[in-house]
Amino acid sequence: MKADEKHMSRALALARRATPAVHPNPRVGAVLVRGGRVVAAGYHSRYGGPHAEARVLSKAGPAARGGTLYVTLEPCSTSGKTPPCVEAIIAAGIRRVVIGTRDPNPRHRGRSRRLLEAAGIKVTEGILEERCRDLIRDFRVWVLRGRPYTVLKLAESLDGRIATREGDSRWISSPLSRRLVHSLRAASDAVIVGSGTARCDDPRLDVRLGRSHPGLIKVVVDSRAVLSPAARVFSTRGPVWVAVGGKAPAASIRRLERAGALVRVFPGPTGRVDLPALWGWLASRGVMRVLVEGGGTLAGSLVDAALVDEVHFFIAPILIGGDEAVGAVGGEGISRMAGARRLERLRVSRIGPDLYVRGRVASSRKKASLTRGGHRERRKAKSTAMTDD
Repeated sequence: MKADEKHMSRALALARRATPAVHPNPRVGAVLVRGGRVVAAGYHSRYGGPHAEARVLSKAGPAARGGTLYVTLEPCSTSGKTPPCVEAIIAAGIRRVVIGTRDPNPRHRGRSRRLLEAAGIKVTEGILEERCRDLIRDFRVWVLRGRPYTVLKLAESLDGRIATREGDSRWISSPLSRRLVHSLRAASDAVIVGSGTARCDDPRLDVRLGRSHPGLIKVVVDSRAVLSPAARVFSTRGPVWVAVGGKAPAASIRRLERAGALVRVFPGPTGRVDLPALWGWLASRGVMRVLVEGGGTLAGSLVDAALVDEVHFFIAPILIGGDEAVGAVGGEGISRMAGARRLERLRVSRIGPDLYVRGRVASSRKKASLTRGGHRERRKAKSTAMTDD
């Protein structure tokens, strides 16, 4: 068992090297061992490219026969962009397969084990399972809930403000904190802001500090299509998508399209954007992980709609004050404390002068269930699933 954990740990370390280039596939690592010696190791590095298992088997060649294959996620058993890994494993003469965690997709879950055992291959499951499941938490949300895994980032003052009464927010957090935000962007498929943030801050929404991400999608939730074609978001590489409400003027939509934006309408009450519908549409476009950077109205609407999975708050040691200053999280909010969204795996640290608080939002029965096409189960229509930020 210790040897199994050792080799699975190495497979996990390899899988973590993957970038968003693998999305919407999950991050997967694999290690091939024979006679106690690692013969080959690798990870899935690019969507449409060889899966981790296929890369390892190709590296090993004939030396794979009789070996043990460690893989963080159940091997694929159906054809997609690449042939099924199960077939390659059987053809290579692997003696034993050790799986970290099963495929979360109900259509595929456990199928590989049945095929491998039918071919006479011994299968062991659940080695470092919690760590392997954690590695693909964004993929699990994308597959099971039909929406992107959503990370909410906010920079706020000690008294919970993200801008002054005149809308000034530059800069609340320190340069060190802002550098870390760029790494959060680099780990995402898309970065999302509301129209208020786009108008007041005029952000570029690109990755400049650290590794680049030229394919990062920049999404603006802009109910009334007021985003300026001269906004800096159009000046950087990568596509710009704008989500508008049902009452957005056609002329304004055409103006944004001429500027290069992909504009889609998500009608909600009083002309606002239906966020669950937008999130489902993003998933249908292969967007698996998003970083939401504000503003307070959008953040609150997402919390109300139970669409936030993880939070990263940068709390500066400053006081802004004022009843008209902008709060960090708006929206409808809760009526009783029992309904508060609680965080799990909470971590608090210092980044320069700032406090850095991050954690994962505990699961809730209120979460909207979406299909890959963006449709909700119509259990209850809620105004809190909309925004006009």
